[in-house]
Amino acid sequence: MVSPNGTNFFEQSDLSTPASVSPETMTQAPGQPSSDLPKLLAILPVELQQRLDQHPQRDKLVEVVLDLGRRPEARFPGKAEYLSDLPVSLEDIDHCLARISSFSGDNRAGIERTLHRISAIRNRSGDVIGLTCRVGRAIFGTIGMIRDLVETGQSILLLGRPGVGKTTALREIARVLADDLEKRVVIIDTSNEIAGDGDIPHPAIGRARRMQVARPELQHQVMIEAVENHMPEVIVIDEIGTELEALAARTIAERGVQLVGTAHGNQIANLIKNPTLSDLVGGIQSVTLGDDEARRRGSQKTVLERKAPPTFEIAVEMLERERWVVHENVADTVDQLLRGRQPNPQIRTVSEGGKVTITRELSRPEPESPPSRGGRAGWRSSGQMVPPPPQARREATREESYFEQLLNESLPPRSRLDQSLLEEGDRPERIPGPNGEELPLYIYPYAVSRQHLEQVIQTLNLPVVPTKDLDGADAILALRSHIKNHAKLRHLARSRHIPIHIIKSNTVPQIARGLRRMLNMDDPSNPEAVDLRLFTQKGSDDELDALEEARLAVEQIVLPKGQPVELLPRSAAVRKMQHELVEHYHLKSTSFGEEPNRRLRIYPA
Repeated sequence: MVSPNGTNFFEQSDLSTPASVSPETMTQAPGQPSSDLPKLLAILPVELQQRLDQHPQRDKLVEVVLDLGRRPEARFPGKAEYLSDLPVSLEDIDHCLARISSFSGDNRAGIERTLHRISAIRNRSGDVIGLTCRVGRAIFGTIGMIRDLVETGQSILLLGRPGVGKTTALREIARVLADDLEKRVVIIDTSNEIAGDGDIPHPAIGRARRMQVARPELQHQVMIEAVENHMPEVIVIDEIGTELEALAARTIAERGVQLVGTAHGNQIANLIKNPTLSDLVGGIQSVTLGDDEARRRGSQKTVLERKAPPTFEIAVEMLERERWVVHENVADTVDQLLRGRQPNPQIRTVSEGGKVTITRELSRPEPESPPSRGGRAGWRSSGQMVPPPPQARREATREESYFEQLLNESLPPRSRLDQSLLEEGDRPERIPGPNGEELPLYIYPYAVSRQHLEQVIQTLNLPVVPTKDLDGADAILALRSHIKNHAKLRHLARSRHIPIHIIKSNTVPQIARGLRRMLNMDDPSNPEAVDLRLFTQKGSDDELDALEEARLAVEQIVLPKGQPVELLPRSAAVRKMQHELVEHYHLKSTSFGEEPNRRLRIYPA
């Protein structure tokens, strides 16, 4: 289904299920919060209790802030208001401290068997001079948007700003995994925020077990202890924040245990830039490319690449409570970001009725830089190439006559394709492509068969135009055996920031693959159907039948079953077409037998 703005989407029914989380009366419908708000209000001074009890938005209270010498403040979604005209005194703070548990090493405390969290602000002497009393709620059905991902058994990382609901979602995921999927779940609860304060965990986590942490700096040790001692199938961790915890998470994942955790950061890009936590998404390392690979990518020789498989296969960016961005393959997302490309993740939203809508928005092209050379737009102006300084361009023009001669040798006399070889001023207006480039793409062919190039462009209907003007070219398509012997052409290409795409041989499959790679259409993980017309000479039925026979043999026997196949006897010209088709699949083939029974044998990779 396609929305009016061009976004592909489809709907799913509500994936959440009502859950009974209390052995007594705690049964909630999906999306309904359960909180022990009266227990939190009971620790406050009487005047503040009365004010909040009568407040019309009492059930939406987020937190109460008490700072010494300042007016007490209540915070609600989108706004805050004062609860009293009198400033908070030490007696008010002591009144609260007497009714809560002791603070842990991270200055957090709680109320027995509730999810509320009280955090302290201390002065230099260690005395408490401020409190943040945050309301903890168990909201059931909150993971309806990603229930299908939770059931896959893959590790999931939740990202988002404070207060967006990461811990609430983590708590609900633990309950669903333990109760609905009947897995052995262990929660590493460093601050007692997931399962509440006290020795008895809150019923919101269901049958999941909870391990408390004596000091925050020991969280990584408790993570490893949980795996070694309690045989969990799932480990749930809140706030992975140190390098030791990231390494412990990788150790757990490598032992085959499903991980569900949260980390500081709004997006995956934040983790990539964070050296402490980058290991969660595979780690980043600097790699020096060879000359050929750097030219193929059109990049510098030193680039950043992912170091290892990500600890978490799936990442969820919680933008809002009802709108999450899902990266189903973190490895692919990180690779695209490191190469300067925009990933294309899922965007999941949930309606008030519980319907989950999954959309996949197209990446927006980068804003164009000011056009160069008299307003001409192209790949250089889209940000993929940078125009050289005028001085470098003047120095390079002295050798243009030599390469004009080389180009004339590689291009036969004018044919009907020469209608496309337009002068700079006659070029049609360009249109933006899907990756931000300007189309059509002007290429400078060097030692490439003109007949095959024309056949590929016309058969596949590619937005490509050959040009004899090196200055006006967006890229160079060259034959490997010729380009490696001409350092001057490589030097001119470097000075003009024009990438060189190399093909191994002057065959139709190689030229087609090179052009599709230039246009970012060559995706090995998503192969498209082969156009058999590319490999024919006359387009006769006999040629198409022979090519169809080879295609079916490769796609139905050689690739899926790994078995060699012999084809029917064909003429030498037709066998040559079949050889080229087999080469398109990166397979090997040989001709054997005596004429007129000579035929092809195709071998698995």
